[in-house]
Amino acid sequence: MSLVRHKLNPELLENGIAAVKKGRPVALVLSRPRDLIHEVCQKLLLSDQQLRRMMVAMEKSMEKGLDRETASTAAVRMLPSYVCAVPNGTERGGFLALDLGGTNFRVLLIRLKEKEAEMTGKIFRVPENIMRGTGEALFDHIADCMAKFMQEHDLKDAQKLPLGFTFSFPCAQEGLTKGKLINWTKGFNASGVEGADVVTLLREACQRRRDIDIDVVALLNDTVGTLMACAFVENSCQIGVIVGTGTNACYMERFDRISKISDYVDEEGLVPEEMIINTEWGAFGDDGAMDFIRTEWDDVVDRQSINPGKQVFEKMISGMYMGEITRVVLEDLARQKLLFGGNFEAISRPHCFPTKYVSEIENELLEDEDRTFQKTFQILEDIGIETVSSNDCVNVAYVCSLGFRAAHLTAAGIAVLLNRMGKPFVTVGLDGSVYRFHPTYPKLLDEKIEQLVNKGLQYQLMLSEDGSGRGAALVAAVATRLKLEKLVAKLAASH
Repeated sequence: MSLVRHKLNPELLENGIAAVKKGRPVALVLSRPRDLIHEVCQKLLLSDQQLRRMMVAMEKSMEKGLDRETASTAAVRMLPSYVCAVPNGTERGGFLALDLGGTNFRVLLIRLKEKEAEMTGKIFRVPENIMRGTGEALFDHIADCMAKFMQEHDLKDAQKLPLGFTFSFPCAQEGLTKGKLINWTKGFNASGVEGADVVTLLREACQRRRDIDIDVVALLNDTVGTLMACAFVENSCQIGVIVGTGTNACYMERFDRISKISDYVDEEGLVPEEMIINTEWGAFGDDGAMDFIRTEWDDVVDRQSINPGKQVFEKMISGMYMGEITRVVLEDLARQKLLFGGNFEAISRPHCFPTKYVSEIENELLEDEDRTFQKTFQILEDIGIETVSSNDCVNVAYVCSLGFRAAHLTAAGIAVLLNRMGKPFVTVGLDGSVYRFHPTYPKLLDEKIEQLVNKGLQYQLMLSEDGSGRGAALVAAVATRLKLEKLVAKLAASH
């Protein structure tokens, strides 16, 4: 692989350099290769001016996705969720939840009472051959998992429970229980599913078994589930964000701004005031809107992915790609003989440097006061790099620290939503492995949002407790509550 060589600033060779990360200065021993590495990596450092330019472009993309005239060609799809209310604390009873959004699939039983949610669940693996086989085989596998879970919990012959189905892929929903897959992401590529109604596929798979009966009352994205799970605890939650294997965000949008479904009315013939919009912001930049801050390393990762040219924003910030971007940078530096004595063979193997290595090295940078870099040495040796120096470890740690670009890009996206909503106080529900496990990500995210959000707007970040599972049950619970409330109101009116 041949990458673009960098024009170097000779002034940096004369100046002392410290790797400084906001709130965490790291003093480094000076050396010429290190100076060159800092210069090469400058393009990963984004200024607030660049982030604000990105915010303007993102909101324009969102508006295209909401507009009836431009929605069909918009990069950011802005999909209506048909969820128009959050939990109010009166939801009660038992609910099932299905959660498909990655290599693991979950079945859950959730019982709600007052402000508590008692949850029992089981994780089932989705084998790679099923992820990339036929749609029928995928949904048969899901139905088989459900049947095993229901058998274990004596639910097969019990009263049919309302079910919320979290399907964490881009879906065009036509109602709360109908949604067609637009395109697979996150490594899935099962045939015959794109363009099909996934609720129908699930029901058909259950019918083929003839031993389980389900009542799907809500289809949702895991990001909507994240919002709902936090709203169950804090009613001011109006934004849900996931930064894990992939990334996405949803938020409560004024209905009069969603012109592409301006003729929508609910079952009672009423027009909602607001609706949760599933942005599918991972595709932001697919139309070139992010080209001004993309690097050649981003281009390499994109070209080598299973969906080149798609999910551009996701490939710059999510866990599926963060480690790979770091690896490509390290390979480039090794090829330029700035790392590992020029030995680039081991680090050139795609996906040999997963995102967990970035987090582990970052964590060591925080905790290892003596700068022994034992963990970093071990990681590089495990990869197969034969000769690793202390300077190599320091430089690798520096490159890993530049992963804060992902936090800043995410912060810019959240600031767009907060500014657009303009509400005086909003809770932002967050979930995903990057947010949960990267040691500095939450702090960096919060600090950058504060710098980018409009004056006078207040917010708080809240870790979601199992939004994709609990949130699915809560959407089902809210749907069931609203249906019951309307039935009671009808009966009262008839008397």
